[in-house]
Amino acid sequence: MTNDENNFFIDSFAVGPLQCNCSIIGDLKQKKALIIDPGGDPNKILGVIEEHQFEVIAILHTHAHLDHILASGVIKEVTGAPLYLNEEDLFLWEIVDKQCQMFGIPEIKLPKIDGVIKDDQAINCCGGVAIHTPGHTPGSMSFFFEEYKLLIAGDTLFQGSIGRTDLPGGDFNEIVKSIKDKLYLLDDNTEVITGHGPPTKIGIEKTDNMFVRD
Repeated sequence: MTNDENNFFIDSFAVGPLQCNCSIIGDLKQKKALIIDPGGDPNKILGVIEEHQFEVIAILHTHAHLDHILASGVIKEVTGAPLYLNEEDLFLWEIVDKQCQMFGIPEIKLPKIDGVIKDDQAINCCGGVAIHTPGHTPGSMSFFFEEYKLLIAGDTLFQGSIGRTDLPGGDFNEIVKSIKDKLYLLDDNTEVITGHGPPTKIGIEKTDNMFVRD
C-alpha cells in the first residue's frame, strides 16, 4: 500500500514457519524504511527493500518470541541496521535457541540488541511512536503511525481475539489493560496490522472482539 501524496509506504506479509506478519514501512521520498518483526524468509523481506531502494534505518520487534525474530540477524548483517527491542523481552531474545528447540525449528544465534524501545518513544520514520502494550509478553510493543491511522500491534490484538497469555511472561490482566487503556483510545478508523492473520480496525474490535470489548 502506498500513498503518492505523502510518499508513505507499507507492505505487510506473512513470513517464517509460523507465518508472522512482517511489515516494511517507509518514506518513498527519503528512501528510508523500518522493518518490523522479521520472523523468517529474509530473502523475501530484502527483496522488497531492494525493489524500492530503501535504506533500512531500524529493525523493530513487537516482542521476542522466535516467530517474530528468526530473520533478525540475517537482516542486520545485510543491511547494517540496528536491532531494537523493549528491555523486558531481552530474556526471550537471549534464549532463542531454547525457543527453537521447543518448536522443533533449526536453532539460530542472534546478535545483541543495539538499543531498547521505551513507551512513547518517537520512531525516526513516518512519524511513528512506540506504545508499551504488555500482556502477551512483558515487553510487548505496538507501533502507531498517527498521520496514516496505522497500528502495528504484534500479538497483542488480533481480529476478534487477543494474544495468548499462557507462555512465560504472559499476563491476561495486563493484556486486557493494554488494549483497553491504550489501543482502544486510538481513532476507530485506525487500521491494525496484527501479528498473524488478517488486519482489522480499532472500531471493529471495540464492538466485536469477544475477549475485550470497550
